[in-house]
Amino acid sequence: MPHAVMLFAAGFGTRMGALTADRPKPLIEVAGKPLLDHALELTAGLPTRVVNAHYRAEQVAAHLDRSGVVVSVEQPQILDTGGGLRHALPLLGPEPVYTLNTDAVWAGPNPLHLLAEAWDPARMDALLLCVPLTNAVGRKGAGDFTLEGDGQLRWKGDQVYTGAQILKTELLAEIPDDAFSLRLLWQRMGDQGRLYGTSYPGHWADVGHPEGILLAEEMLARHV
Repeated sequence: MPHAVMLFAAGFGTRMGALTADRPKPLIEVAGKPLLDHALELTAGLPTRVVNAHYRAEQVAAHLDRSGVVVSVEQPQILDTGGGLRHALPLLGPEPVYTLNTDAVWAGPNPLHLLAEAWDPARMDALLLCVPLTNAVGRKGAGDFTLEGDGQLRWKGDQVYTGAQILKTELLAEIPDDAFSLRLLWQRMGDQGRLYGTSYPGHWADVGHPEGILLAEEMLARHV
């Protein structure tokens, strides 16, 4: 079970339109609480918690002041998920880590606990938590993966990647670019038969666009 988590909070939030004109997307409130705080609640108890920041990074840092959460500021350029994770490795350590997107809300069991139960480092280089399209509230478009019977992931299908995973980080050193997506690692791991997934039994809401706020609040109200 990993002891460190990387929470992605550096994006510009362009799909949010005017809502992110004066604040970063992770500080937008859903059900009276910033998205970042929803994510941080899921990581309670982990000894190492790192949040990356770029757009309005000073607001993210101020929000986390005296929380014990470390901020990894990306300047002058934003580094995407892969580059951002690699930039934060001195803070996270060399062991496998959780990563968690901060623009989603969950209704059901703690996603990190489910990942820990299913994690098998002997077979897996990455374990992605997915949710069926039918339980992906506010999702626009198709799914991302097919979940095979043995747990391996194949590209395209009715499973949506939720933004939560356990990942080995050694392959990050092989990517020459400064800014890159973690999809590059997934592609390499998939080619080697070491990209796995597990399905989330609850509901998950995409809050990457304005309509997702109300949809997420309605989902949470139903779950109470």
